[in-house]
Amino acid sequence: MPRKIESVVALLAPGVFVVLWASGFVGARLGLPHAEPFTFLTLRMVGVVGVMAVVIAISRPAWPGGAAIGHSVVTGLLMHGGYLGGVFVAIEHKLAVGLTALIVGLQPILVSTLANRVLGERVTVRQWAGLGLGIVGVYLIVQDKTTGGEADAVAWIAVVTALLSITSGTLYQKRHGGTIDWRPAFLVQYASAGVLFLSGALLFESRTVEWTGEFVFALAWLVLVLSLGAIWLLYFLMRRAAASRISSLFYLTPPVTAVMAWALFGERLGPVAIVGMAVCVAGVFLVNARPRTAA
Repeated sequence: MPRKIESVVALLAPGVFVVLWASGFVGARLGLPHAEPFTFLTLRMVGVVGVMAVVIAISRPAWPGGAAIGHSVVTGLLMHGGYLGGVFVAIEHKLAVGLTALIVGLQPILVSTLANRVLGERVTVRQWAGLGLGIVGVYLIVQDKTTGGEADAVAWIAVVTALLSITSGTLYQKRHGGTIDWRPAFLVQYASAGVLFLSGALLFESRTVEWTGEFVFALAWLVLVLSLGAIWLLYFLMRRAAASRISSLFYLTPPVTAVMAWALFGERLGPVAIVGMAVCVAGVFLVNARPRTAA
């Protein structure tokens, strides 16, 4: 990528990533009424693998070695398989969306804690304060939607699995995936996750799909915009910044998702939630602000 274009992408990437990532929850809400979780996710993975196969056939990138392929398999199972599967299953088993978002929202804190030990990244006091503010902001946004409802043990196991998967996947990709060409890496990652989801669909679901226009739109959006666009931006950012800085962007997902749900579905957006949005923004600013250098 030319240096000037890369600089522009680097400037715009964080904001675009947050908007695209937040839209994934909207896509899931549109699609899940028409297909069971693993079936829906299997179709999503099939779509992404198909697109990537075409991209690779046209561009013919260098294929990575066995070790790199192994790293991509692990990343795919964690970041796509464990995370997406856990979130979708938790919601399917009646865990409130707000509570699911709150639990998964602990990810930046876990990443920053482990980044100290695993990656040797230094997290400053100011950044810790920002991470703490982010948690408070996320809670304020979802505070009226955090009851467990009729959630069973499967829901709680699934959401914890999602949290641990996205955390470990972020660290694993940061440590082992920085030098792998994104095209074969994506193909291997999504194929691995697809095998996992297909196994779940065959074992636990009826695999019935209602092919409505709404479902087709949701599936296409999640394939092209989320699994390709948002994930590419996430990996692009991982190569350029510390894991703690990138993970802090996930604090902005609940406020953006709340605004989207308000605009599209008429969901309530109260004053406490608006305050929470401001707190999230302040927290992300503290994590990502560059320290002043002496003149």
